[in-house]
Amino acid sequence: MKRLLYSLLILLVLLTAIVLQILHSGGFFRKVAPGFEGNIIQKIKLPGAEDIAISREDHFLIVSSDNRAARRDGQPEQGGLYLVDLREEPLSPKLLTERFEQPFFPHGISLLRLDSGRYQVLAINHVNEKHTIEKFLLSGDRLVHENTLSDESMVSPNDVVATSANTFYFTNDHRHTTGTWRLMEDYLGLRQSNVVYSDGSSYREVAHGIAYANGINYDENRNLLFVASPRDFLVKVYATNPGGKLSLIEDIDVGTGVDNIEFDESGTLWIGAHPNLMKFASYASGRSEIAPSEVIQLTYRSTGDYDVNSVFLDDGSIISASTVAVPFNNLVFIGNVMDDELIVWER
Repeated sequence: MKRLLYSLLILLVLLTAIVLQILHSGGFFRKVAPGFEGNIIQKIKLPGAEDIAISREDHFLIVSSDNRAARRDGQPEQGGLYLVDLREEPLSPKLLTERFEQPFFPHGISLLRLDSGRYQVLAINHVNEKHTIEKFLLSGDRLVHENTLSDESMVSPNDVVATSANTFYFTNDHRHTTGTWRLMEDYLGLRQSNVVYSDGSSYREVAHGIAYANGINYDENRNLLFVASPRDFLVKVYATNPGGKLSLIEDIDVGTGVDNIEFDESGTLWIGAHPNLMKFASYASGRSEIAPSEVIQLTYRSTGDYDVNSVFLDDGSIISASTVAVPFNNLVFIGNVMDDELIVWER
């Protein structure tokens, strides 16, 4: 009897340790004290503005919008890509995909300037259990669908970045799409997700062993690829090599659940983040009305030489579950998972 009680006690201690580790690694014990310098000057009506890309040359944003709350509740609405002209006042979104008749629930996006006035737009699309990347050509304010890209490597695609007109990388945030293994990836932080490279016709895994590979972006000036791992609170830095191969340079502990990655004019990374992944999960499932938000800056100079600064923190009262932050002059556009608006923060 004593041996049984002793074994049960050990089991209880182990289970408690596992639960505490899950909560700690998900930011559950972090106190979110709202704070930022400046003011929120506008809220742009768009549901689930999860990703934003910018053209500073031509002064516009492309916004990926999907009403995830409605889709979660069994009432899916067609999502869309929107253009926001940064020269207008007040800022107003214009739907670009009104002629795109396929079911469209966009997630991560990429904007690549091809030449003067023409851009390639890539958008992750989730339709039930089928995942694709939709390829568009943007000229002025006219968006034309060119191709639907699909491959068995698109298991659970999250974000995409084009490195040329024909090449791109995308992240899969899970290896398993349903069941116990997916839950274990989420809550135990199993490092099962990956990065896939495509030359436009073939696809191959170029990085793996990542806990929830999320946002991805490419610094063409330094040939560096940055990948967000929110479950490990890391930004992973890779060198890009011929043929799309990647070499891991280092993992940067940023202390928050990083999501999409954008750059400012100086090459500093701006990242929307979830400081408490447990509250984010509760919010995303509909059990909580709000979730905290954070924006961080990562100034990366070289291996081991970088600065990480939290510049925006909110308990969810202003914006819940921030996913992306795009700076433009003294403005920062912050998107989210399921709020009805994206916000414009004037620093």
